[in-house]
Amino acid sequence: MQYDSESVLTVSQLTRQIKRNLEGSFTDLWVAGEISNYIYHSSGHHYFTIKDDKSELPCAMWRSTAAGIKVSLKNGMSIIAHGDISVYEPRGRYQFIVRWIVGQGVGNLELKFRELKERLQKEGLFAEEHKRAIPMFPTSVGLVTSETGAAVRDMINVLRRRMPSCRIVLCPVAVQGDKAAEDIARGIRLCNDYGDLDLLIVGRGGGSLEDLWAFNEEVVARAIFESEIPIISAVGHEVDFTIADFTADLRAPTPSAAAELAVPDYRDLIGDVSNSRSRMIFSLKSRMDSLRESLDRLASSYVFKRPERIFEGHRQRVDELSSAMVRAMNLRVERLGNRLGSVDGRLGTLSPKSVLKRGYAICRTHPDGAVVRSSGDVDVNDMISVELSEGTILGRVEDREQ
Repeated sequence: MQYDSESVLTVSQLTRQIKRNLEGSFTDLWVAGEISNYIYHSSGHHYFTIKDDKSELPCAMWRSTAAGIKVSLKNGMSIIAHGDISVYEPRGRYQFIVRWIVGQGVGNLELKFRELKERLQKEGLFAEEHKRAIPMFPTSVGLVTSETGAAVRDMINVLRRRMPSCRIVLCPVAVQGDKAAEDIARGIRLCNDYGDLDLLIVGRGGGSLEDLWAFNEEVVARAIFESEIPIISAVGHEVDFTIADFTADLRAPTPSAAAELAVPDYRDLIGDVSNSRSRMIFSLKSRMDSLRESLDRLASSYVFKRPERIFEGHRQRVDELSSAMVRAMNLRVERLGNRLGSVDGRLGTLSPKSVLKRGYAICRTHPDGAVVRSSGDVDVNDMISVELSEGTILGRVEDREQ
């Protein structure tokens, strides 16, 4: 096939012609769709995609336009956008330049997300009491993610840098597409069956709401909830939230952050051990110095120079206590003697002997010794004995008088 060199177009020339034709033909359009891949640039411009179930349309809205629009844009929102088709020449890509936006509400995917989140929350899948503790020093970490891409490389690099001794087990799964959710759930169950893992990281790198949708599926949420191994979710970027994030034991904003949360930095541990060792040595040295000072003070004290003085005071105290005890005993004996004498005097006064000395006598029958209290106690010719103050008289009853 022959060609005329003058008719050959450069890429820029062709793109410019397409730009003139498109921009002149597709103006003042109203397009309905659901927002995805929304980015708010630091320049103040907005970049996003509006899509339906079959196609996507790249969009840009300049800062000057956005200033007059009160609608707060976010992924999953259904909108009607007014604008023109334009071609971005450096990339040869056509895009829709938005001049105005009318919000229609939440899109289909966003509705599915909200409905599933509400239902699983009511079932308790997100409850704090079901969250497993993340181990402080895991020796083995499983990665449930795609075996290709930046996410897995970043996680492996961070884990190896922070804890070289930690064993890394990769369970490759599809993270995007119709079968991805089932594959992710299978990977989580497979790691649990494997058993020799302390922690799992489940996730992938960033993407659109559609790209991340596998992590919003119920089958993944239930696999995470039923896992016996603690799980850190690491899906997309910091602004991306999925059902997996709410179900997992810990959410990380990015895969790299998940790896940092999974294991401590061995250099920090070495530093902590070194600091603890230094503090312990310093504490022991201070304690020994204090004890040594106390010992020196005791060794140089008066008591240790003249130890016999310790007993002198005690010896004198013993003598004082002994003398006091003897005095107390003598006083006690004297008081008891006085009491005994008083009692003896009273007993002497009451004694029958004292009565007899005053001229009285005691008459008894003889020989049984019964006291005769009246004349009726004896008969004539009965033998009696009469006890006097000094001696006893025996006699016979001659007669009785009443």
